[in-house]
Amino acid sequence: MTSLIDYFNVTESDMPQKGVSYKNNLIKRSIIAYMAVKGECTLADLMRELHISIPTITKLVQDLVDDGIVTDQGKVETSGGRRPNIYGLANAEVYFAGVNVGRDSMNYILIDLQNRVVFERNDSDFELTDRPQCLDRICANIDAFLAESGVDRSRLLGIGVGITGRVNPETGRSFKYFASPDHPLRDLLSERLGVCVLLENDTRARCYAEYTVARPHDEQNVLYLHLGRGVAVGIVIDGKIYYGKSGFAGEFGHIPFFDNELICSCGKKGCLETEVSGIAIENRMRSKIEQGVNTILREQYDSGRTIHIDDIVAAALNDDNLSIELIEEAGEKVGKAVAILINIFNPETVILGGNLAAAGDYLMLPLKSATNKYSLNLVYKDTDFRLSTMNDQANAWGAAMLVRNKVIGA
Repeated sequence: MTSLIDYFNVTESDMPQKGVSYKNNLIKRSIIAYMAVKGECTLADLMRELHISIPTITKLVQDLVDDGIVTDQGKVETSGGRRPNIYGLANAEVYFAGVNVGRDSMNYILIDLQNRVVFERNDSDFELTDRPQCLDRICANIDAFLAESGVDRSRLLGIGVGITGRVNPETGRSFKYFASPDHPLRDLLSERLGVCVLLENDTRARCYAEYTVARPHDEQNVLYLHLGRGVAVGIVIDGKIYYGKSGFAGEFGHIPFFDNELICSCGKKGCLETEVSGIAIENRMRSKIEQGVNTILREQYDSGRTIHIDDIVAAALNDDNLSIELIEEAGEKVGKAVAILINIFNPETVILGGNLAAAGDYLMLPLKSATNKYSLNLVYKDTDFRLSTMNDQANAWGAAMLVRNKVIGA
C-alpha cells in the first residue's frame, strides 16, 4: 500500500522512467495535487483538467481510495440526470513550512497539503545582516520553529524562504544577502536544514499569498504593490507569478521617475523610491521638523528616538496634519506611476500592501485620483483597487504555498 508521503517524497528522477506504472504514478500525483489545490471534485472534473480518459481516471482514483489517500464522499446533488460521486483527500498530513526573513523580524508558518495553517510564530528579536553569524541564526531559528511545531520532520516536504532583495528562484541565489558565488543561499539552507528549500523574493511571496488566499473572486491578472521602506511590485499574469528572465521582474521602485539629485539605494538618481518609499517619507518628516513645522512626532524626534514610517502612519491616523500631508503626497506620486503599470498590464486588481497601506484612505484616495488622471480611462475603469487584508504572516504563507506547489507539481 502506498502512503501519501510516498508520492511526493521522491523526485521524478528517482522513479523508473518507463512503463505503465511510472505513467500511472505521475497521474496519481496530479490527482492528489488537483484535490489539494481545488478541493473536492468529480471524476469528470479530473478528466477535463488532466485530459485523461474516464476509465483510466476511475481506476486510478479507486487505487487512491484503496490506499486511504482519497475518500469517496458519495453522490453530489444535481439538477437532473445521473448523480456523480464526489472525491476528496482523506488526509493532508504532509507539511510545508514558510519563512519570511525580514530586515528586523522573522515570521514562520506551517501548512498542510490543503493549505491549512497548522502552526505559526513571529520572532521580532532578529536583525538581518550579511554575515555568516546571521545565516547561522536563521537556520537555528527555523530549526527551533519546526521543533516547537511538534510535526514529524519526515513529513515535512519543503521549506519556502522569502527574503528581501533581488532573488533568482531558479538558481536559488540572493544577490543582496549571503551572495556566495560558489554556494547559492538556497543550497546552503537546504543542506543545513535537511529538506528541499525554495528561495523567493519577499514581495513575490506576499503577492502570491494575496492572490491565492485573499482574492474575492476568480482574478487572473493582479498587481501587488508593496509600499514599505522600499517600493516593489509583484505581478500575476494568467494566474501565475511573473518572474522575467532572471527573476528580477517587479523592481518598480527603481524606475527613474523624478528629476532630482537624490541617490537611491541602487546607486542611481531620481528613482521612484527616492520620494515615495517609507525611508523617503521618514527623511521628509525629519527635514520638516528641522524646519520648524509642527507635528505630534516632534517630541519623539527631540528625544533622539528614531521616527519610523509606522510612527508616521500612526500619527496620520491620529489626525497629525504633517503626517497626513506627507502620506498624501506620496500617494499622489505613486498613483502617477501606477497609471503607467495599469496602462501596460491592464490588470483586474491592484492590491496595496506594506507599511503605508495601513494609512488607508490617506494613501488610497490620492493614489486612485492620480492613477485616474494619468491612465487611460478605459483601463482605469477595468481596474479594482483594494488594500491588503492579510497580516504579517502573508510573506511566509506565500513562500509555503509556492514550495508546496513546486513539490506537488500544482
